[in-house]
Amino acid sequence: MKIKLLAIGKTDDKNLQTLIETYQNRLKHYIQFEIDIIPDLKKVKNLSEQEQKEKEGELILKKLAPTDVLILLDEKGTAFRSVDFSSYLQKKMNAGIKQLVIVIGGPYGFSDSVYKTAKGKISLSKMTFSHQMIRLFIVEQIYRAFTILKNEPYHHE
Repeated sequence: MKIKLLAIGKTDDKNLQTLIETYQNRLKHYIQFEIDIIPDLKKVKNLSEQEQKEKEGELILKKLAPTDVLILLDEKGTAFRSVDFSSYLQKKMNAGIKQLVIVIGGPYGFSDSVYKTAKGKISLSKMTFSHQMIRLFIVEQIYRAFTILKNEPYHHE
């Protein structure tokens, strides 16, 4: 299985980008992993929240292959402990999924069409974080999940 993290807009903070790249490089030892950035929409001041979600949704859906399994990072999603998240990923791998696509949406969330296409939702916290920080958190949690699956000493419980 391959994992792709799809996100709207680039990470401006160099420190966060360095940390994201650190975990991205560590993941190479376990699984094919990539981050695909959809550029920020232009002229969003002229768009309503709903129009912005629709336009971002179209861009997200264009990035998917027919066999991709889409998972949304959403505040109303399932909250996992790290060990449970590792089991979740193991089940996805056992299911023979070719590519798991985890998406970080725009500032207003996802369009209805993206919700309808998704096969699941994951919540990292009940708190709200910047989209840039969420990238670091999910990449680190994916890395942590693989160290748990390999019984490596990164995670302590």
